[in-house]
Amino acid sequence: MTASTKPVDASATKRAGGAARIIGIILIVAGAIMLVSGGVAWGAVSSQLKVQQMVVPDDAPSNAGKAVAGPFTAWSMQEIINIHAEHSTEGETYATLGDKVNEAKAEFGDDSEEAAKLQALRNTAQSAAFLRASLFTSILAFGVSALVMGLGVTTAITGAGFVVSGKKD
Repeated sequence: MTASTKPVDASATKRAGGAARIIGIILIVAGAIMLVSGGVAWGAVSSQLKVQQMVVPDDAPSNAGKAVAGPFTAWSMQEIINIHAEHSTEGETYATLGDKVNEAKAEFGDDSEEAAKLQALRNTAQSAAFLRASLFTSILAFGVSALVMGLGVTTAITGAGFVVSGKKD
């Protein structure tokens, strides 16, 4: 007999089908856990944003008047914070304002009105940077949550394929 005409061992086929079903069930459970975990994380981030009671200002380029509770409203909020900060500081950043504060202190003295005004602008730029960084973190958390949920669905579908293919044997 050649290798191609050799009889198939039925018990080996059953074992392979059983293993495929077990792997499939494990993948379905793992996928479900990932889907639920991603959903819980999404909900946690959303609820924490809602607690802050932020509303996208009317002059925002998008989502004006909406409560910040998801990735798109968080993006809109950070965008308008940046616009307002750039307007307030005339395009200067936290770092560049630090240099200007030091220059004003050197020229007019540490307690000068000029240095104090620049320091106030620097504080505004710092607050804006911190707020934007926090909002970016929430946007990334939404993205990771969505990724985990998507991978969970894909994993569960793959597991279902294993279960179905294991039953055919």
